[in-house]
Formats: sequence, C-alpha cells, structure tokens
Amino acid sequence: MENFLGWHLTAHIASLLTVAAYLLKDILWLRLLTILSCFAGIAFNYFVPSTPLWTVIYWNILFAIINVVQVAIIIKERSGVHFTDEEKELHDTLFKNFAPFEFMKLMRIAQWREAKPGENLSIQKQALDSVMLIYNGLAAVETNGQEVARLKDGNFIGELSFITGGEASATVKAILPTRYVSWPKEAISQLLNRNPSMRFAMQSILSTDLSKKLMHRQPSFHGKIDLAEILKKDK
Repeated sequence: MENFLGWHLTAHIASLLTVAAYLLKDILWLRLLTILSCFAGIAFNYFVPSTPLWTVIYWNILFAIINVVQVAIIIKERSGVHFTDEEKELHDTLFKNFAPFEFMKLMRIAQWREAKPGENLSIQKQALDSVMLIYNGLAAVETNGQEVARLKDGNFIGELSFITGGEASATVKAILPTRYVSWPKEAISQLLNRNPSMRFAMQSILSTDLSKKLMHRQPSFHGKIDLAEILKKDK
C-alpha cells in the first residue's frame, strides 16, 4: 500500500515540475525541470498500472531526449559568452533581465558610435532607422524647437519610434561628447521576433525608460504622450 501511494505521488511530482517549468523565464531551467518531469512520468507509467503503459513511456523518453539535447546546446552557447568591460557593465545594470547568451546576440548586431557636441542623433518628424542607448554623455530633447528634457547615461533614443513604427517624436542633440550604442531597427526587430523571451525583456526595458522620461519632462510637456496607449498599440 505504501509503495502504491508512493508511486502515485510521482504523478503529482511530474505535474508540479511541469507547472514550475512553465513559470520560469530562463529556458535552461525550464528544460531541466521538464526533463525531471519526464522521468517522474516514466516511473509512474511503469510501476503504477497493472502493466506498463509503454506508449506513454516511450513518448516521455523522446521528450526527455529532446530536452537533454537542447540543454547541451544551451550550455555550449552560454559557455562561449565573453563580454568587453563596457558590455559587461551594460548587462549587469540595464540588461540584467537578459540571459548572457541573449545579450551577446543583442550586442552582435549593435554598433558603438561617438557623437560630437551639437550633433543630431534624431530629428523630429523624420524617419529614424535605429534605436540608440547612451553609454556615456549628455543630450537634449527638443520638441518644436523647445528643450523639454535631457538624456544621460542609460537613456534610450528612438525607442518610441521603434515601438510605434512611426517617425521620431523629438529632436535629440548631443550636448557633450556622447558615446552610444546603436541597433538597426530592422535587425533588432528580426532578432526579437525570433526570440520571444528577449522581446519581452526588451519591451520591459523600453517601457521603463519611457516612463522615467515622462516623469522628468518639463511640466508643460506632461500629458502629450499617452504611454498606456503606446504600449497597447504595440501588443
């Protein structure tokens, strides 16, 4: 009787492991828990029924093998991740929600650039073909010729245009020598569409950046951008 109850417990363990896997964002841990769930399912379907349910067992074995192979691939990818000091700083601060290998993919399509004082990084109502992130420097945000905010280290440029697919909502001009990262819109869109977890993480970062900008804009500018409506359109 005790053995019977014990093996029945494996069915609940398998289900709980599957639920836990679905709650995880890290694909590696998701697959590891899925493998454990498969093993628990194999044990249950072998020992509990009067005769082993081989069809179910074989499917669980196949699912486990697939996930073992994928785990090996993920570990291989992550072991080959090497960041520069600048990239490591960005990952440890702004992009900490990205797995290391995901951030590596993001930086592969990025370009490091320098802007001189007075140089325009975006021009209001003109098409913008990239999303930028200020690594070190200072820039002014101008709307209709009036300065409404200033951007510093860690602020994005062109994220509103990227989210909505429209033109630049403001002119951004470097005030000090500014070092920044630039991602081509087309390349980053393709990358995020191929990697849903990265897309979710990037949307979270851009939403946070937009919220902070709206809070720090001049009072006369408040209310001119409806963040909730912007994010709703993106969905």
